[in-house]
Amino acid sequence: MEITVTIPEYSGEGLRLDWENGFEIETKITDGEILISANRAGLISLAKQLLALAQNSVPQHYHFHLDEHNSLEEGSTPLIFQKK
Repeated sequence: MEITVTIPEYSGEGLRLDWENGFEIETKITDGEILISANRAGLISLAKQLLALAQNSVPQHYHFHLDEHNSLEEGSTPLIFQKK
């Protein structure tokens, strides 16, 4: 199986997050472990966001936030992804 994704280029004005139709992503912490649960569209969407963050043109320490008001299901634990 092959999946082709298009990664929006970093413009210096920030990342453009591109979500698949029907994506669902939920996060929670259980017994000190982070659980990220997503449907197929959610997993592909997360992969695209992480690949966008990995671009050479994205500066070190650049980050983006996801929470229940921004892309995650209600009650989800907020996430921050940062380029090291």
